[in-house]
Amino acid sequence: MRKKLLSSLLLAPCLACAQPSYPFVVKGRIGRLDAPAKVYLMYGARVDSAWLRNGKFELKGTTDLPFPAELVLERQGKRRDKLHGEGAYFKSPDRTTVMLEPGPVVITSSDSLRNAHITGGSLTADYQQLHTIEDAIFSKPKTAPQEQLQAYIQAKKAFIKANPSSWMSLYVLWQLNQVEQPQYAEVAPLYEAFSSALRNSEPGRRYGELLQGLQATQVRAPVPAGDLTGTPAPAFTQPTPDGQPVSLVNYCGKYVLIDFWASWCGPCRKENPALLQAYNIYHGRNFEILGVSLDDEKSRTKWVKAIADDHLPWTQVSDLRGWKNQAALLYGVQAIPQNFLVDPMGNIVAIDLHGEKLQTTLAQFIE
Repeated sequence: MRKKLLSSLLLAPCLACAQPSYPFVVKGRIGRLDAPAKVYLMYGARVDSAWLRNGKFELKGTTDLPFPAELVLERQGKRRDKLHGEGAYFKSPDRTTVMLEPGPVVITSSDSLRNAHITGGSLTADYQQLHTIEDAIFSKPKTAPQEQLQAYIQAKKAFIKANPSSWMSLYVLWQLNQVEQPQYAEVAPLYEAFSSALRNSEPGRRYGELLQGLQATQVRAPVPAGDLTGTPAPAFTQPTPDGQPVSLVNYCGKYVLIDFWASWCGPCRKENPALLQAYNIYHGRNFEILGVSLDDEKSRTKWVKAIADDHLPWTQVSDLRGWKNQAALLYGVQAIPQNFLVDPMGNIVAIDLHGEKLQTTLAQFIE
């Protein structure tokens, strides 16, 4: 699966800042458990905890916006969620999702969080409605995975349309970035229908910035070879590993594939042989690739090493700001690998070209 910028709001504390404070209470009873049994509440970058006394527990706090959080039960007390090696993460299995919202959220279970009954306010009700819809979609064994995915996407969008004032709708709109590349024409109307409270929140404003990038890079219609009428590609300048500034305007008069990637992105590295093959075929035919890395200062050495290890002969640039890379923000990049094909007139004529699609599309444009 492609690496995501916002894999989940549960893991995105940057989306929970500079907001009014919302008090919350999460309490309940899990059988008759006593210490050392403990529950952990994880939200944003914070972790709260409480011992169980005769099965009962209570957690209080404030959150910057109504927010999904994970509640984890550890019968021996010690929190076991842990990163094991690169990309491997152990998640303690007895857990559930709760919504941090004004008013108490109550957990009731005879044995575990996985089997708990949860009651709360409107956000909890919205979450449970979505969970029921998802269960109905993915519980049909004879349905093809792609059909299930499309049903899932359509159900989420239908929920957003029906609930434009729900915080859950904003959460779900971000969540959809995990399963499909957002298209401006589809997601902009959903966002514009949101209440002002949602649009003006921190995650709402960030999604508005994403839309600006999507609008600036959308391909309005298929563009055949010789018909140079695409979307103007946003200009940017960034340094190479040795500090030399390179601008997109340097590629005027050529087809250039702007490739967003990173050294730590497994799917990107797997994509590099296909890029190299396309480069070798079309490089002598007015075609270039410009690599833009979403590495940061800490991974600079790994970025340079990945260029050498993958034998990438084309120019590579990065401002080493990670997901805050200015070119990535301009282009509305939400997942990598991602790329944009720019024609000799500086227009974006195709996006998201991977595998065979890359070769097929280049053949259509380049003689």
